[in-house]
Amino acid sequence: MTKLSVNINKIATLRNARGGNVPNLLQVATDIQKFGGQGITIHPRPDERHIRYQDARDLKPVVYTEFNIEGNPQHNFIDLVLECKPTQVTLVPDAIGAITSSAGWDTIKHQSYLTEVIQEFQRNGIRTSIFVDPVLEMIEGAKATGTERIELYTEEFAHQYSLGNENGIDAYTKSAILANELGLGINAGHDLSLDNIKFFKDNIPNLLEVSIGHALISEAIYLGLDNVVNMYLQKLK
Repeated sequence: MTKLSVNINKIATLRNARGGNVPNLLQVATDIQKFGGQGITIHPRPDERHIRYQDARDLKPVVYTEFNIEGNPQHNFIDLVLECKPTQVTLVPDAIGAITSSAGWDTIKHQSYLTEVIQEFQRNGIRTSIFVDPVLEMIEGAKATGTERIELYTEEFAHQYSLGNENGIDAYTKSAILANELGLGINAGHDLSLDNIKFFKDNIPNLLEVSIGHALISEAIYLGLDNVVNMYLQKLK
């Protein structure tokens, strides 16, 4: 079964919009795990506009499943990850001020830098994953960095699927096959939803984990958080 890690950035966005501590981020993380979620993902950005660095510290003793921290490995982010020691760190090449992630790493151009950062995390017992587009050369470049996993950036798949183009999965399937051959674990995330998650999962061999936030939290507004988490778990079997 593919594991579901729930990205709770949007909970922090809602909290920050009003100030105070409603909704309570730590309680939501606890509830998601109680409902069956197999991981908690956060993606702090330098301006802390949703998840704050202190949230990562506060979540550490609360998350008893898998704790995944995503972000651009700048100095402050590296220090935070080394302090919190999550199960996994996912390296994402976010530009300063980006609304959301918009591309994977060029693992060839940035291979030396990524290798250095990954080695530091691995020395501290933290599993590493690199956010990549479904491009075979980028998969091969990721392997060369020494990372344990990749996270396939799935926005283009989701867009094509919404248009009725099921062939939009092809590049992802080919990338997954290559990753498997290279011994890389496969995660995925971005714009995955209840509408497309089963089709994606069924076409990606050995998909280990999906990280879903925006769609899941939006769907939970209508259907309830407990219900939605379990709907995803059913589709990921």
